Amino acid sequence: MPARATTRRRHLGATMRKLRARTGMTLEEAGQLVGVSKATVSRYETTEGPVKWLVIDALCREYGASAAERQVIVALAKDARQQGWWSSFVDHIPETMNLMLTLEDEAVREDHFSCVYVPGLLQTRSYTTALQQANEMRRSAEEIDRLVDIRMRRQEILSRPDAPHLWAILDESVVRRVMGSPAIMREQLSHLLASSVSGNVTLQILPFSRGAHSAALGSFVILGGPEPSLDVVYVDLHVGSVFMEKDAELARYRLAFEYLRAQALDIEASRELISRAREDLKDDENEH
Repeated sequence: MPARATTRRRHLGATMRKLRARTGMTLEEAGQLVGVSKATVSRYETTEGPVKWLVIDALCREYGASAAERQVIVALAKDARQQGWWSSFVDHIPETMNLMLTLEDEAVREDHFSCVYVPGLLQTRSYTTALQQANEMRRSAEEIDRLVDIRMRRQEILSRPDAPHLWAILDESVVRRVMGSPAIMREQLSHLLASSVSGNVTLQILPFSRGAHSAALGSFVILGGPEPSLDVVYVDLHVGSVFMEKDAELARYRLAFEYLRAQALDIEASRELISRAREDLKDDENEH
């Protein structure tokens, strides 16, 4: 099965499971309501086999999905065989990244909290290269170039006519940690400043002076669908990635992000801190 179909089917299956769980229906009860077998409903909730969008639409109606939810889910089912731009890279990226790219390709907004590195959508090529070179997994120059190319291509979603809105909150350590060299980091900080005036990017810094905060356990991304019920949380655990979509999980991370937005500096003060960090790098380099 093509990579796009696999990831879209996985997303579709997870969404259908979530909708049925909201109603408390069994597989058999759902199947009886739309005239299909229990096995068919089960298959639609997995990544196996093709789907009929008319059945998906009927199930959504029985599950009480809103018109907006139904429209998004049916479109997902109709395009299950369509491949994404990353299909040519599929042999070189993990399945979790495959799914991340699919969700991101369909997102209308992305809320990022980063406590270690600049979010991938805002990285410069030099910063990304330095990050890959610092990885404990030794890679050849060709492999690193390929991964960097994927990251750069991924950033094109921010220049689309229907670009998602990116709200990024960065811990101060992100802009203070020198990646690669002072010159590379200055370039990266300049790119953050330029990005922060974009109409679809909001950037805030959470300064050291704020002390403990609501996301001290790590970075996360909330990938926002056309409807809040279709949101997904992505957490990179370094040794693996986790996607969360249960209502309780979404509520927890949404609340954490709201607290972080309140604790972080406002947009103008955030730009000033990034500018200071960039100037400090010049001083550090002159000293050496």
